[in-house]
Amino acid sequence: MEQVSRRTLGRNALGSIITFSLLESLFQHDAFGDEVKPLVTKWVADLDELGRDVKGQKVSQILWQQKVEELFAAVDLDELLKLVDFDKLTKDIKIPDHGSKSLGFRFPEVDGIPKQLVFGKQIFALKKGRSVVPHGHNNMATAFLILNGDLRGRHYDRVEDEKDHIIIRPTIDRSFKLGEYSTVSDYKDNIHWFKAESDVAYIFNIHVNDCRPQSELQTGRVYLNPNGEALSGGLIRAPRIGYTASHKLFG
Repeated sequence: MEQVSRRTLGRNALGSIITFSLLESLFQHDAFGDEVKPLVTKWVADLDELGRDVKGQKVSQILWQQKVEELFAAVDLDELLKLVDFDKLTKDIKIPDHGSKSLGFRFPEVDGIPKQLVFGKQIFALKKGRSVVPHGHNNMATAFLILNGDLRGRHYDRVEDEKDHIIIRPTIDRSFKLGEYSTVSDYKDNIHWFKAESDVAYIFNIHVNDCRPQSELQTGRVYLNPNGEALSGGLIRAPRIGYTASHKLFG
């Protein structure tokens, strides 16, 4: 009987493992790809196209809000949950007792979904009584879609910026349930605040940065306390606050 060296045996075994792993990976990819419905991949592609249009200023931020809300209204939630592998993403999750937890994820590499998306994405997880704290955005277009649970959602128009305050006007204050959505831009409903009213709640979020390149404001969040000084005409002078103070007050 021919003797096989330990080195040869190890090399052959390693090759078998690599081959098996590759085949397993390809099988899983193909199987998952077969499960992904063309409509949900087109939905992602449409979101990406809209994001590129608003970032390139081919459409206004307000029109982006309108079109994204139309897409959010039409999405098959069950298919979206499969696409983000929601069950795996949230299995054994530990949601903090204070504030929200941001869950990153990747869309699968399947035909129809662009490999490089123009928008950022995440899923927020919250316990009852916890919040995605009140904040506005500079140079950003943002959209929220409720994947699970009940939340109280509040929005405010950003009327005027002052050094230490922002003048705001309440626009939305209602319950948001499964499948409901809202959007934010520099020009409409710029400030938002979501608070979980069920034991657990999950929110799907997308955001397109640098939508207003001519602005001198730094792209990002602006934290404030919307429970500020009441002004005439339903306006509020809301103090600007920092991240830590905001989470202490509202998280």
